[in-house]
Amino acid sequence: MIGPKVNISSLLNSILRLTKVRILDVRRLAFMCLLFALVIQTQQQVQAAELAEINLNVFPGGFNWPTYAAQDLGIFKKHGLQVNVQGTKGSIYQMTDLSQGKFDIAMTAIDNIVAYVEGQGEAPIGPQPDFVAILGSDNSFLSLVCTPDIKTFADLKGKTLSVDARTTGYAFVLFDILDRNNLSPSEYRVDTAGGMTQRYNALLEKKHTGTMLSAPFNILAKQNGYTQLASAIEVLGSYQGNVAATRRSWAEKNSDKLVAFIRSYTQAIDWLYEPKNHDEAIKILRANVPTLTPELAENTYQELLNLSSGFFKKGAIDLPGIKTVLTLRTKYALPHKDLNDPTKYYDPTYYNKAMLME
Repeated sequence: MIGPKVNISSLLNSILRLTKVRILDVRRLAFMCLLFALVIQTQQQVQAAELAEINLNVFPGGFNWPTYAAQDLGIFKKHGLQVNVQGTKGSIYQMTDLSQGKFDIAMTAIDNIVAYVEGQGEAPIGPQPDFVAILGSDNSFLSLVCTPDIKTFADLKGKTLSVDARTTGYAFVLFDILDRNNLSPSEYRVDTAGGMTQRYNALLEKKHTGTMLSAPFNILAKQNGYTQLASAIEVLGSYQGNVAATRRSWAEKNSDKLVAFIRSYTQAIDWLYEPKNHDEAIKILRANVPTLTPELAENTYQELLNLSSGFFKKGAIDLPGIKTVLTLRTKYALPHKDLNDPTKYYDPTYYNKAMLME
């Protein structure tokens, strides 16, 4: 049976018209996708251009956790900041670069700020009255950690211990712990070995017998059989360790950026302390410190987020803790100075403004 007659010419014309429509639709779709991509790219460029830039200099270690969280959770960006984090090899490098304006904010021991304000720092840069702390962070979580053969303070007689720098940082904490445990300066030697990573590696290589470490380095050392002889806060009591510090001249010109940084940092501390954020907090820490095992990360969590001795809530400065720092510097630093005014090294203006905005 023969079917209905088909007009081949009409069929071909219909197919051609449909094909043209489909080709046109594909072209339109491709154009819309390209346009959408350009819009997104432009928005990202505008957003990046609108972010205020801050260069932040830090020592490596778990005590940077609030910074990691503020970066990874987008808290800095929420407050309009692009924070570029750079590491330092030690306090001499950090304080020298801060004096030269190579970065904006340093996470550092407040003892470093005191030292250089008073002209007692090890770097040959002279007194730096422009240096000032603007935010507290923690007590530095310091512990005296020694090689496995050291079991008591008496075992340290005749041994060599390492510090970041002899006149700044945590050297005076070490000296006072030893003094309180009946070791005089003539009974041990001291070498400078740089920042905590360098000192930790030197300790593992047994180039030195002991040094001051904080998490996760002290925890990792203990897991490898090293001896933790003392915790600084157990010996000294209240102690102001790490702070955010800057130059007064920079702060005056960048007040809004500084307030935004303080708000971001304190909100990150709040977030870390929330128990519901435990797993994500651990994930952030391990992403930024890849050498941490799950066990070591958990131990670090328990130490740095301890409710009584962890990060200072709201990043508040511990004024009695600064007094402890000044007492140690008065006792050990040369040339000798009687230091007793914490407010000389801390300007609460920007912190107070940030807290009023919360």
